Amino acid sequence: MTSKETHDMIVIGAGPGGYVAAIKAAQNGKKVALVEKNYLGGTCLNVGCIPSKALLAGSGLVKKIQKAKEFGINISEITIDYSKMHARKDKVVSQIRTSLQGLLKANKIDVIEGSAAFTGAHTIKVTGKISQILKAPSIIIACGSEPTNVPIFPCDHKLILNSTSILELKTLPTSLCIVGGGYIGCEFASLFSSLGVKVTIVEALDSIIEAQGATLSKALNAAFKKEGIEIKTGAQVERIEKNKDSVTLHIKDGTTITADLALVSVGRKINTKSLDLDKAGLAPNKMGAIEVNAQMETNTPGVYAIGDVTGISMLAHVASHQGIVAATNAIGGNASMRYEAIPAVIFTHPEIASVGLTKEQAEKRGFKINIGKFPFMALGKSIASSETEGFTEIISDKETDAILGAHIIGAHAASLIGQMALAINNELTLDCVVETIHAHPTLSEGWLEGSLLAKGEPIHFPPR
Repeated sequence: MTSKETHDMIVIGAGPGGYVAAIKAAQNGKKVALVEKNYLGGTCLNVGCIPSKALLAGSGLVKKIQKAKEFGINISEITIDYSKMHARKDKVVSQIRTSLQGLLKANKIDVIEGSAAFTGAHTIKVTGKISQILKAPSIIIACGSEPTNVPIFPCDHKLILNSTSILELKTLPTSLCIVGGGYIGCEFASLFSSLGVKVTIVEALDSIIEAQGATLSKALNAAFKKEGIEIKTGAQVERIEKNKDSVTLHIKDGTTITADLALVSVGRKINTKSLDLDKAGLAPNKMGAIEVNAQMETNTPGVYAIGDVTGISMLAHVASHQGIVAATNAIGGNASMRYEAIPAVIFTHPEIASVGLTKEQAEKRGFKINIGKFPFMALGKSIASSETEGFTEIISDKETDAILGAHIIGAHAASLIGQMALAINNELTLDCVVETIHAHPTLSEGWLEGSLLAKGEPIHFPPR
């Protein structure tokens, strides 16, 4: 059975980019169809950001309990029921998905289950329980990405896992070897190590989280080694041998590593193959990405792309903002994307967050820079909370004092980075931070002290 329906806008993909775009358009009086072949919320809600953070919240609680004795609280024994942690993770995901479903319904958005493919520039066919032809003057592509499958060691989701299937474990392995030291691999390393699993990271590059710059990479490397996580960098995995109840990784240098399970975390691939983009006049690049302008519009008028499918930044919050920009333009507004102040967070123990330029990037662009690096161990709140690991770091232009970048490793880094994202997005200077009264005692004082250090005027740190 096939039905035809006309909307003002069609959004393909109900992840954090797609559903936000749909809501933005619906709130402006547009009739919107939101097409999703799997679950509302996309990768982020169902097999990414939210479930992994639900598990990391549990491992973080374990680490806090382990420090209870410092506070005069005696706990005789910690036991971990990972099956219950897994069940809680599923409950969290279900709760948020139900709330999202209600939100879309409240905005009178037509949610359509099925796979979408273009039949023309402004028409798509949805294949599902009911086949439908949908037509709209504006279409937003937001169908996301999935874990990359490496042909030389394909995931069987039993012994060799990816970032999706590892979330379905209900019992803890004794040991885990992670191929890939990017932010996803490091988050899982932190999670399982905190729960008592012997973790080894194998990274082909010279350092873990290399994209975050040398300062944060070295800091996390030191923190991981302190936790007992083994890190092998500059190591290329040639193959993974599956044994009866374990795996053996064969490294190019001739060494081997044996563990109960292997996690392959070496990137993600873009989901555009089944869309029949050529029928919409679109030709993705060799990575499958769809090129867009600052308004998120493709070369086909009225067709927009947001999120992972653009290949610009595979972060949920970037997709959401792109969704707002695309929807605004699709309904006749005028909005553009800026990428100078994208916060990036790694939810390891300790947390890491950054925004703007790294030291290396700033110097490569020709800036003469000042760096203000302030340790948490010099903050009263950190000492009182026994959360002294880490630091804040501000990179500024030596000539203008403009804030170019900010980085933090330590407790609550994910929440603290927001202040610096606001500062960089609004082109603020060090004086703007220094002249802002920060509450005491708080961790956010680290930005104040870091700004003072960058200016060469430290208050709670010895002068240079």
